[in-house]
Amino acid sequence: MPVYVALLRAVNVGGTGALPMAELKALCEAAGFTDVKTYIQSGNVLFRSSEPGAKVQALLEEALAAKMGKSPGVLLRSRAELEAAAEGSPFPHAKPNYLLVNFLPEQAPADALDKLVAPGGEEVHVAGREIYIHYPDGSGRSKLKLPALKLGTSRNLNTVRKLVEMAREMESD
Repeated sequence: MPVYVALLRAVNVGGTGALPMAELKALCEAAGFTDVKTYIQSGNVLFRSSEPGAKVQALLEEALAAKMGKSPGVLLRSRAELEAAAEGSPFPHAKPNYLLVNFLPEQAPADALDKLVAPGGEEVHVAGREIYIHYPDGSGRSKLKLPALKLGTSRNLNTVRKLVEMAREMESD
């Protein structure tokens, strides 16, 4: 049965979208997913489902909407897709915690970088449904503006690699 990784938007960030990971796990199990595991308090959940990805996404969004009043947004990836995102970093010189992978619900538009404002020397690269950003001074201090990120969610490269590792372990079980 395939392993999916769901990355939730705006969950447990800055006091918004409070959803304890134990509740997220229970919600996923009630939706029919198996072998559910969460990782850190920022809306990362791994599970198995025999359903196709579109159905999995719809089920999870419906369950989240019922729990939270509205779905915070779910970015779903297979283990292979997440692994490709982790390995596809165009900034090998960047420290993993200074490199964010921004996961988008669909292919980034061709003009995704047209309105980019990067006053801190940030480096940005678009690759399909991911946008990589290297923040040389850290993302907390950055004044970067990029409207294309609005519908996505970000994880630093360390987190993406850990999620890949967890998904691999699940697949080998």
